[in-house]
Amino acid sequence: MKVAVIGGGPTGLVTGMGLARRGHQVVAVDRDPGPPLDGGTWARRGVMQFHHAHAFRPQVGEVLRAEAPAAWDAWLALGGEPIEMPLPDGRTLPAGVRSRRETFERAVRSAALEQPGLEMRTGHVDGVTTRGGQARGIRVDGSDLEADLVVDASGRSGRVNRHLRAPGIGGECGIAYVDRAYRLLPNAPLPRMTNAIAWQGNYVGFMVLIFLHERGIFSALIIRSTADRNLVGLRHVRAFEAASAAIPGLAEWTATEVAEPLTDVLPGGPLLNVYRGQRGPSGDLALPGLVFVGDAVCTTTPNFGRGVTTSLTQVSELLRLIDVHGPDVEAVGEELDAWDEARMRPWVEDHIAMDHAQARRWAGDDIDLSGHLPSDVIMMAAAQDPSIGEAIGPYVSMQALPSVLGTVEERARAVYRSGWRPQPDPGPSREELADIVATAVPA
Repeated sequence: MKVAVIGGGPTGLVTGMGLARRGHQVVAVDRDPGPPLDGGTWARRGVMQFHHAHAFRPQVGEVLRAEAPAAWDAWLALGGEPIEMPLPDGRTLPAGVRSRRETFERAVRSAALEQPGLEMRTGHVDGVTTRGGQARGIRVDGSDLEADLVVDASGRSGRVNRHLRAPGIGGECGIAYVDRAYRLLPNAPLPRMTNAIAWQGNYVGFMVLIFLHERGIFSALIIRSTADRNLVGLRHVRAFEAASAAIPGLAEWTATEVAEPLTDVLPGGPLLNVYRGQRGPSGDLALPGLVFVGDAVCTTTPNFGRGVTTSLTQVSELLRLIDVHGPDVEAVGEELDAWDEARMRPWVEDHIAMDHAQARRWAGDDIDLSGHLPSDVIMMAAAQDPSIGEAIGPYVSMQALPSVLGTVEERARAVYRSGWRPQPDPGPSREELADIVATAVPA
Protein backbone atom coordinates (compact mmCIF):
# COMPACT_ATOMS: atom_id res chain seq x y z
CA MET A 1 0.00 0.00 0.00
CA LYS A 2 0.82 3.67 -0.14
CA VAL A 3 0.82 4.93 3.45
CA ALA A 4 0.94 8.49 4.77
CA VAL A 5 2.07 8.95 8.36
CA ILE A 6 1.21 12.17 10.21
CA GLY A 7 4.01 12.77 12.72
CA GLY A 8 7.73 12.12 12.68
CA GLY A 9 8.24 11.17 16.31
CA PRO A 10 9.20 7.65 17.42
CA THR A 11 5.66 6.31 17.01
CA GLY A 12 5.32 7.55 13.45
CA LEU A 13 8.82 6.61 12.36
CA VAL A 14 8.82 3.11 13.86
CA THR A 15 5.46 2.58 12.13
CA GLY A 16 6.99 3.87 8.91
CA MET A 17 10.06 1.66 9.15
CA GLY A 18 7.99 -1.41 9.96
CA LEU A 19 5.73 -0.80 6.96
CA ALA A 20 8.60 0.00 4.59
CA ARG A 21 10.41 -3.18 5.60
CA ARG A 22 7.25 -5.05 4.55
CA GLY A 23 7.36 -3.48 1.08
CA HIS A 24 4.83 -0.67 1.54
CA GLN A 25 5.57 2.84 0.22
CA VAL A 26 5.55 5.25 3.17
CA VAL A 27 5.78 9.02 3.50
CA ALA A 28 6.06 10.48 7.03
CA VAL A 29 5.37 14.20 7.48
CA ASP A 30 6.39 16.35 10.43
CA ARG A 31 6.80 20.10 10.94
CA ASP A 32 10.13 19.58 12.69
CA PRO A 33 13.09 19.40 10.29
CA GLY A 34 15.09 17.29 12.71
CA PRO A 35 18.21 17.90 14.78
CA PRO A 36 20.71 20.52 13.56
CA LEU A 37 23.41 19.11 11.34
CA ASP A 38 26.14 20.61 13.54
CA GLY A 39 25.06 18.39 16.44
CA GLY A 40 23.60 21.30 18.42
CA THR A 41 20.56 21.28 20.68
CA TRP A 42 17.40 19.92 19.12
CA ALA A 43 14.53 22.15 20.27
CA ARG A 44 11.77 19.76 19.04
CA ARG A 45 9.12 22.49 19.31
CA GLY A 46 5.61 21.34 20.08
CA VAL A 47 6.78 18.19 21.90
CA MET A 48 6.72 19.30 25.54
CA GLN A 49 7.98 15.99 26.89
CA PHE A 50 11.01 15.82 24.57
CA HIS A 51 13.48 17.24 27.11
CA HIS A 52 11.77 15.72 30.15
CA ALA A 53 12.35 12.43 31.93
CA HIS A 54 11.49 9.15 30.23
CA ALA A 55 11.63 5.49 31.12
CA PHE A 56 12.12 2.82 28.47
CA ARG A 57 10.69 -0.56 29.44
CA PRO A 58 11.76 -3.89 27.91
CA GLN A 59 8.82 -3.79 25.48
CA VAL A 60 10.40 -0.78 23.72
CA GLY A 61 13.52 -2.76 22.86
CA GLU A 62 11.43 -5.75 21.82
CA VAL A 63 9.45 -3.69 19.30
CA LEU A 64 12.56 -1.98 17.93
CA ARG A 65 14.47 -5.22 17.46
CA ALA A 66 11.48 -6.76 15.66
CA GLU A 67 10.33 -3.84 13.52
CA ALA A 68 13.22 -1.36 13.28
CA PRO A 69 16.48 -3.17 14.16
CA ALA A 70 18.61 -0.37 12.68
CA ALA A 71 17.05 2.01 15.20
CA TRP A 72 17.94 -0.37 18.04
CA ASP A 73 21.55 -0.55 16.86
CA ALA A 74 21.73 3.24 16.49
CA TRP A 75 20.29 3.70 19.99
CA LEU A 76 23.01 1.55 21.54
CA ALA A 77 25.66 3.34 19.47
CA LEU A 78 24.46 6.69 20.82
CA GLY A 79 24.74 5.47 24.41
CA GLY A 80 21.48 3.70 25.30
CA GLU A 81 22.24 1.30 28.18
CA PRO A 82 20.30 -1.99 28.28
CA ILE A 83 19.48 -3.06 31.84
CA GLU A 84 19.65 -6.71 32.86
CA MET A 85 18.00 -7.74 36.13
CA PRO A 86 19.65 -10.72 37.85
CA LEU A 87 17.42 -13.62 38.85
CA PRO A 88 18.01 -15.96 41.82
CA ASP A 89 18.97 -18.83 39.50
CA GLY A 90 21.79 -16.80 37.91
CA ARG A 91 19.93 -15.89 34.72
CA THR A 92 19.15 -12.28 33.82
CA LEU A 93 15.97 -10.65 32.58
CA PRO A 94 15.78 -7.49 30.41
CA ALA A 95 14.59 -4.59 32.57
CA GLY A 96 14.59 -1.79 30.00
CA VAL A 97 17.04 0.75 28.61
CA ARG A 98 18.48 3.81 30.32
CA SER A 99 18.31 6.76 27.95
CA ARG A 100 17.12 10.30 27.45
CA ARG A 101 14.23 10.86 25.06
CA GLU A 102 16.48 12.96 22.81
CA THR A 103 19.03 10.13 22.50
CA PHE A 104 16.26 7.67 21.67
CA GLU A 105 14.62 9.94 19.14
CA ARG A 106 17.90 10.81 17.40
CA ALA A 107 18.55 7.09 16.97
CA VAL A 108 15.09 6.39 15.56
CA ARG A 109 15.30 9.33 13.18
CA SER A 110 18.77 8.42 11.90
CA ALA A 111 17.58 4.90 11.12
CA ALA A 112 14.43 6.16 9.44
CA LEU A 113 16.44 8.41 7.14
CA GLU A 114 18.30 5.33 5.87
CA GLN A 115 15.24 3.09 5.49
CA PRO A 116 14.43 2.23 1.84
CA GLY A 117 10.77 2.77 1.07
CA LEU A 118 10.33 5.45 3.76
CA GLU A 119 10.42 9.11 2.76
CA MET A 120 10.50 11.83 5.41
CA ARG A 121 9.07 15.22 4.54
CA THR A 122 9.06 18.47 6.47
CA GLY A 123 5.74 20.25 6.28
CA HIS A 124 2.39 21.00 7.86
CA VAL A 125 -0.49 18.56 7.41
CA ASP A 126 -3.59 20.61 6.63
CA GLY A 127 -5.99 17.68 6.73
CA VAL A 128 -6.96 14.24 5.48
CA THR A 129 -8.36 13.98 1.97
CA THR A 130 -11.33 11.72 1.36
CA ARG A 131 -13.16 10.01 -1.48
CA GLY A 132 -16.26 7.87 -1.15
CA GLY A 133 -16.31 8.25 2.63
CA GLN A 134 -12.79 6.90 3.07
CA ALA A 135 -9.38 8.46 3.71
CA ARG A 136 -7.44 8.77 0.46
CA GLY A 137 -4.39 10.72 1.58
CA ILE A 138 -3.35 13.95 3.26
CA ARG A 139 -2.93 17.57 2.23
CA VAL A 140 0.53 18.93 3.06
CA ASP A 141 1.07 22.69 2.76
CA GLY A 142 -1.69 22.89 0.17
CA SER A 143 -0.61 19.89 -1.94
CA ASP A 144 -2.31 16.49 -1.94
CA LEU A 145 -0.44 13.28 -1.16
CA GLU A 146 -2.39 10.16 -2.11
CA ALA A 147 -2.41 7.16 0.22
CA ASP A 148 -4.36 3.93 0.74
CA LEU A 149 -3.92 4.26 4.52
CA VAL A 150 -3.32 7.29 6.74
CA VAL A 151 -1.70 6.80 10.15
CA ASP A 152 -2.15 9.65 12.63
CA ALA A 153 0.82 9.55 15.00
CA SER A 154 0.65 13.27 15.75
CA GLY A 155 0.69 12.83 19.52
CA ARG A 156 -1.44 14.11 22.32
CA SER A 157 -1.46 17.67 20.91
CA GLY A 158 -2.36 16.70 17.34
CA ARG A 159 -5.32 18.73 16.11
CA VAL A 160 -5.66 17.90 12.44
CA ASN A 161 -8.12 15.03 12.98
CA ARG A 162 -9.44 15.83 16.44
CA HIS A 163 -12.81 16.92 15.06
CA LEU A 164 -13.41 13.45 13.62
CA ARG A 165 -13.22 11.59 16.92
CA ALA A 166 -15.39 10.93 19.93
CA PRO A 167 -14.26 12.83 23.04
CA GLY A 168 -12.85 9.78 24.83
CA ILE A 169 -12.21 9.72 28.56
CA GLY A 170 -9.98 11.64 30.93
CA GLY A 171 -8.33 15.03 30.84
CA GLU A 172 -6.02 17.01 33.07
CA CYS A 173 -5.13 14.87 36.05
CA GLY A 174 -4.54 17.47 38.78
CA ILE A 175 -0.80 16.81 39.01
CA ALA A 176 2.11 18.94 37.79
CA TYR A 177 5.88 18.63 37.98
CA VAL A 178 9.18 20.36 37.41
CA ASP A 179 12.20 18.53 36.06
CA ARG A 180 15.95 19.15 35.90
CA ALA A 181 18.67 17.09 34.22
CA TYR A 182 21.99 16.35 35.94
CA ARG A 183 25.10 14.27 35.30
CA LEU A 184 26.85 12.23 37.97
CA LEU A 185 30.41 13.41 38.51
CA PRO A 186 33.28 11.06 37.58
CA ASN A 187 33.85 8.43 40.27
CA ALA A 188 30.72 9.47 42.17
CA PRO A 189 28.97 6.37 43.56
CA LEU A 190 25.48 5.67 42.22
CA PRO A 191 22.94 6.80 44.85
CA ARG A 192 20.21 4.41 45.95
CA MET A 193 17.56 3.26 43.48
CA THR A 194 14.03 1.98 44.08
CA ASN A 195 14.30 -0.24 41.00
CA ALA A 196 16.51 -0.62 37.94
CA ILE A 197 15.12 2.50 36.27
CA ALA A 198 14.19 4.99 38.98
CA TRP A 199 14.24 6.14 42.58
CA GLN A 200 11.02 7.35 44.21
CA GLY A 201 10.45 9.34 47.37
CA ASN A 202 6.98 9.81 48.89
CA TYR A 203 6.52 12.81 51.16
CA VAL A 204 3.68 14.63 52.90
CA GLY A 205 1.97 16.46 50.04
CA PHE A 206 4.37 15.78 47.16
CA MET A 207 6.52 13.17 45.44
CA VAL A 208 10.06 13.02 44.05
CA LEU A 209 11.24 10.83 41.18
CA ILE A 210 14.72 10.23 39.76
CA PHE A 211 14.96 8.64 36.32
CA LEU A 212 18.46 7.38 35.50
CA HIS A 213 19.44 7.79 31.85
CA GLU A 214 22.59 6.94 29.89
CA ARG A 215 26.19 7.83 30.79
CA GLY A 216 25.38 8.99 34.31
CA ILE A 217 22.75 11.51 33.20
CA PHE A 218 19.55 11.59 35.25
CA SER A 219 16.38 13.64 35.62
CA ALA A 220 15.09 14.84 38.98
CA LEU A 221 11.34 15.54 39.25
CA ILE A 222 9.35 17.16 42.02
CA ILE A 223 5.66 16.34 41.57
CA ARG A 224 2.82 18.24 43.23
CA SER A 225 -0.90 18.90 43.05
CA THR A 226 -1.90 21.58 40.56
CA ALA A 227 -4.05 23.04 43.34
CA ASP A 228 -0.93 23.71 45.42
CA ARG A 229 0.02 27.14 44.11
CA ASN A 230 2.58 27.65 46.87
CA LEU A 231 4.94 25.24 45.10
CA VAL A 232 4.75 26.88 41.66
CA GLY A 233 8.01 28.68 42.47
CA LEU A 234 9.90 25.39 42.14
CA ARG A 235 10.31 26.32 38.46
CA HIS A 236 13.03 28.78 39.55
CA VAL A 237 16.57 27.42 39.88
CA ARG A 238 17.14 28.89 43.34
CA ALA A 239 13.94 27.34 44.69
CA PHE A 240 14.61 23.98 43.06
CA GLU A 241 18.15 23.86 44.45
CA ALA A 242 16.98 24.85 47.93
CA ALA A 243 14.28 22.17 47.81
CA SER A 244 16.75 19.58 46.55
CA ALA A 245 19.09 20.29 49.44
CA ALA A 246 16.23 20.02 51.96
CA ILE A 247 14.81 16.71 50.71
CA PRO A 248 17.25 14.02 51.94
CA GLY A 249 16.63 11.46 49.18
CA LEU A 250 16.92 14.10 46.46
CA ALA A 251 20.00 15.63 48.05
CA GLU A 252 21.77 12.27 47.72
CA TRP A 253 21.52 12.70 43.95
CA THR A 254 21.91 16.44 43.43
CA ALA A 255 24.57 17.47 45.97
CA THR A 256 27.42 19.41 44.34
CA GLU A 257 29.92 16.68 45.20
CA VAL A 258 27.72 14.07 43.47
CA ALA A 259 26.31 15.65 40.29
CA GLU A 260 26.33 18.74 38.09
CA PRO A 261 23.22 20.28 36.54
CA LEU A 262 22.90 20.13 32.75
CA THR A 263 19.74 22.18 32.27
CA ASP A 264 17.65 24.88 33.86
CA VAL A 265 14.52 23.76 35.65
CA LEU A 266 12.00 22.56 33.07
CA PRO A 267 8.34 23.13 33.99
CA GLY A 268 6.06 20.38 32.72
CA GLY A 269 2.93 21.32 30.81
CA PRO A 270 -0.55 20.14 31.86
CA LEU A 271 -0.35 16.44 32.65
CA LEU A 272 -3.05 14.40 31.00
CA ASN A 273 -4.61 11.00 31.31
CA VAL A 274 -6.61 10.65 28.09
CA TYR A 275 -7.91 7.77 26.01
CA ARG A 276 -9.48 8.17 22.58
CA GLY A 277 -10.10 5.14 20.38
CA GLN A 278 -10.59 4.84 16.64
CA ARG A 279 -14.24 5.89 16.58
CA GLY A 280 -16.15 9.07 15.90
CA PRO A 281 -19.14 10.53 17.76
CA SER A 282 -21.55 8.24 15.86
CA GLY A 283 -19.82 5.11 17.13
CA ASP A 284 -18.53 4.18 13.69
CA LEU A 285 -14.86 4.44 12.76
CA ALA A 286 -13.81 8.09 12.73
CA LEU A 287 -12.90 7.63 9.06
CA PRO A 288 -12.22 4.32 7.31
CA GLY A 289 -8.64 4.28 6.08
CA LEU A 290 -7.47 6.51 8.95
CA VAL A 291 -6.00 4.97 12.11
CA PHE A 292 -4.58 6.57 15.24
CA VAL A 293 -1.57 5.32 17.21
CA GLY A 294 0.58 6.45 20.12
CA ASP A 295 -0.30 9.38 22.37
CA ALA A 296 -3.11 10.17 19.93
CA VAL A 297 -4.83 7.16 21.53
CA CYS A 298 -3.35 6.73 25.00
CA THR A 299 -1.71 9.42 27.15
CA THR A 300 -0.72 8.83 30.78
CA THR A 301 1.18 10.83 33.38
CA PRO A 302 4.93 10.11 33.64
CA ASN A 303 4.86 8.70 37.19
CA PHE A 304 5.26 5.13 35.95
CA GLY A 305 7.10 5.88 32.69
CA ARG A 306 4.63 4.02 30.47
CA GLY A 307 4.21 6.42 27.54
CA VAL A 308 6.75 5.11 25.03
CA THR A 309 5.81 1.53 25.88
CA THR A 310 2.09 2.02 25.25
CA SER A 311 2.87 3.85 22.00
CA LEU A 312 5.19 1.22 20.53
CA THR A 313 3.02 -1.72 21.56
CA GLN A 314 0.25 -0.03 19.58
CA VAL A 315 2.61 0.18 16.61
CA SER A 316 3.36 -3.53 16.92
CA GLU A 317 -0.34 -4.37 16.92
CA LEU A 318 -1.09 -2.11 13.95
CA LEU A 319 1.66 -3.76 11.92
CA ARG A 320 0.33 -7.21 12.85
CA LEU A 321 -3.17 -6.26 11.72
CA ILE A 322 -1.88 -4.92 8.41
CA ASP A 323 -0.07 -8.23 7.91
CA VAL A 324 -3.37 -10.05 8.49
CA HIS A 325 -5.77 -7.79 6.56
CA GLY A 326 -3.55 -6.13 3.95
CA PRO A 327 -5.46 -3.42 2.06
CA ASP A 328 -8.72 -4.03 3.97
CA VAL A 329 -8.14 -0.85 5.95
CA GLU A 330 -11.62 -0.86 7.48
CA ALA A 331 -10.97 -4.26 9.07
CA VAL A 332 -7.64 -2.93 10.35
CA GLY A 333 -9.39 0.03 11.99
CA GLU A 334 -12.15 -2.07 13.55
CA GLU A 335 -9.77 -4.61 15.07
CA LEU A 336 -7.32 -1.95 16.21
CA ASP A 337 -10.14 -0.17 18.03
CA ALA A 338 -11.15 -3.39 19.80
CA TRP A 339 -7.52 -3.99 20.79
CA ASP A 340 -7.15 -0.40 22.04
CA GLU A 341 -10.26 -0.76 24.17
CA ALA A 342 -8.99 -3.99 25.69
CA ARG A 343 -5.27 -3.18 26.02
CA MET A 344 -4.80 0.61 26.18
CA ARG A 345 -7.90 2.01 27.84
CA PRO A 346 -7.28 0.10 31.11
CA TRP A 347 -3.93 1.86 31.59
CA VAL A 348 -5.54 5.28 31.23
CA GLU A 349 -8.35 4.35 33.62
CA ASP A 350 -5.70 3.08 36.04
CA HIS A 351 -3.85 6.41 35.98
CA ILE A 352 -7.04 8.46 36.29
CA ALA A 353 -7.96 6.63 39.48
CA MET A 354 -4.43 6.77 40.93
CA ASP A 355 -3.70 10.40 40.17
CA HIS A 356 -7.02 11.75 41.43
CA ALA A 357 -6.69 9.74 44.65
CA GLN A 358 -3.07 10.87 45.05
CA ALA A 359 -4.07 14.53 44.75
CA ARG A 360 -6.76 14.03 47.40
CA ARG A 361 -4.29 12.37 49.78
CA TRP A 362 -1.82 15.22 49.24
CA ALA A 363 -4.65 17.57 50.27
CA GLY A 364 -5.02 15.65 53.55
CA ASP A 365 -7.67 13.02 52.81
CA ASP A 366 -7.28 9.50 54.15
CA ILE A 367 -7.29 6.44 51.90
CA ASP A 368 -10.87 5.75 50.80
CA LEU A 369 -11.62 2.11 51.66
CA SER A 370 -15.24 2.19 50.50
CA GLY A 371 -14.57 1.75 46.80
CA HIS A 372 -11.97 0.39 44.40
CA LEU A 373 -8.44 0.86 45.74
CA PRO A 374 -6.03 2.63 43.37
CA SER A 375 -3.13 0.52 42.16
CA ASP A 376 -0.44 2.43 44.06
CA VAL A 377 -2.38 2.01 47.31
CA ILE A 378 -2.64 -1.74 46.73
CA MET A 379 1.10 -1.97 46.09
CA MET A 380 2.03 0.00 49.20
CA ALA A 381 0.15 -2.53 51.33
CA ALA A 382 2.69 -5.18 50.32
CA ALA A 383 4.98 -3.69 52.97
CA GLN A 384 2.66 -5.28 55.52
CA ASP A 385 1.39 -8.30 53.57
CA PRO A 386 4.14 -9.65 51.28
CA SER A 387 1.69 -12.02 49.59
CA ILE A 388 0.35 -8.97 47.73
CA GLY A 389 3.65 -8.90 45.87
CA GLU A 390 2.64 -11.84 43.66
CA ALA A 391 0.51 -9.46 41.56
CA ILE A 392 2.82 -6.44 41.65
CA GLY A 393 5.52 -7.81 39.34
CA PRO A 394 3.21 -8.50 36.36
CA TYR A 395 1.51 -5.10 36.87
CA VAL A 396 4.67 -3.01 37.20
CA SER A 397 6.31 -4.73 34.21
CA MET A 398 3.10 -4.30 32.15
CA GLN A 399 3.09 -8.02 31.42
CA ALA A 400 -0.46 -8.02 32.79
CA LEU A 401 -3.21 -5.40 32.79
CA PRO A 402 -4.05 -3.38 35.92
CA SER A 403 -6.87 -5.83 36.67
CA VAL A 404 -4.24 -8.29 37.91
CA LEU A 405 -4.10 -6.26 41.14
CA GLY A 406 -7.76 -7.09 41.70
CA THR A 407 -6.66 -10.56 42.78
CA VAL A 408 -5.01 -9.06 45.88
CA GLU A 409 -7.15 -5.97 46.44
CA GLU A 410 -9.07 -7.42 49.41
CA ARG A 411 -5.80 -8.34 51.11
CA ALA A 412 -4.71 -4.72 50.74
CA ARG A 413 -8.03 -3.47 52.07
CA ALA A 414 -7.61 -5.67 55.13
CA VAL A 415 -4.18 -4.14 55.75
CA TYR A 416 -5.62 -0.62 55.77
CA ARG A 417 -8.65 -1.60 57.86
CA SER A 418 -6.20 -2.74 60.53
CA GLY A 419 -5.20 0.93 60.87
CA TRP A 420 -1.84 0.68 59.12
CA ARG A 421 -0.84 3.54 56.83
CA PRO A 422 2.39 3.94 54.81
CA GLN A 423 4.79 6.37 56.41
CA PRO A 424 6.29 9.20 54.35
CA ASP A 425 9.98 9.26 53.63
CA PRO A 426 12.08 11.54 55.87
CA GLY A 427 11.92 15.09 54.60
CA PRO A 428 9.94 18.33 54.69
CA SER A 429 6.17 18.42 54.55
CA ARG A 430 4.33 20.29 51.82
CA GLU A 431 3.99 23.34 54.10
CA GLU A 432 7.69 23.25 54.97
CA LEU A 433 8.60 22.90 51.31
CA ALA A 434 6.39 25.90 50.48
CA ASP A 435 8.32 27.94 53.07
CA ILE A 436 11.60 26.88 51.49
CA VAL A 437 10.34 27.97 48.07
CA ALA A 438 9.07 31.30 49.39
CA THR A 439 12.39 32.02 51.07
CA ALA A 440 14.37 31.18 47.92
CA VAL A 441 12.09 33.15 45.60
CA PRO A 442 10.38 35.97 47.49
CA ALA A 443 7.10 37.20 45.99
